[in-house]
Amino acid sequence: QVQLVESGGGLVQAGGSLRLSCVASGRSFGSYSMGWFRQAPGKEREFVAAINWSGGNTYYTDSADSVKGRFTISRLNAKNTVYLQMNSLKPEDTAVYYCAAARVKRFAIVADAAYWGEGTLVTVSS
Repeated sequence: QVQLVESGGGLVQAGGSLRLSCVASGRSFGSYSMGWFRQAPGKEREFVAAINWSGGNTYYTDSADSVKGRFTISRLNAKNTVYLQMNSLKPEDTAVYYCAAARVKRFAIVADAAYWGEGTLVTVSS
């Protein structure tokens, strides 16, 4: 069993930055791929970024509102923590951001998630 707790969300102006953190309980954190997803009002939950168990491979969404070059996912297994550094934020990045854990090598879809956090709200004002 893994419990995930996100933090770091808040209100920021367009162009600003936030760093989200997700702390996992349990002894097997290092065996999971970790991902960040987001859900805007009225929309489905969507993939943002993921990182494999070792941190050696990272993946980012290819959606129209791509975060590539603006967001960076990282993890520190010694602290059971995964991060999402978000720079150059845009109003369309406004959403609840969820941390998730999965036992797949390449984590990119909601259906692969084994555990979810409760989410943290990010609001970007224009």
